Amino acid sequence: MKTYNIEVQRLKAMRHDKGVIEIGLDVLVLPRPARDDQADTTSLRLPVDHARALLILLKQQFAELDKLQPRSRRSGRC
Repeated sequence: MKTYNIEVQRLKAMRHDKGVIEIGLDVLVLPRPARDDQADTTSLRLPVDHARALLILLKQQFAELDKLQPRSRRSGRC
């Protein structure tokens, strides 16, 4: 299994279409050398400012998606 370090350098855009949220961003992807003492996982690194912006953008996208749901489905019970 290949593992990677992914560093977010810039958030560019975010949109949703047909149940999928698409995020445009600039990233640096580097292969991570395999180590015996660590589990094989891919790591995502982003600065705190980008993490805060991403959180705000995701909240906005979810709010827009919730508006599209019929009133009977907005309560959280399906």
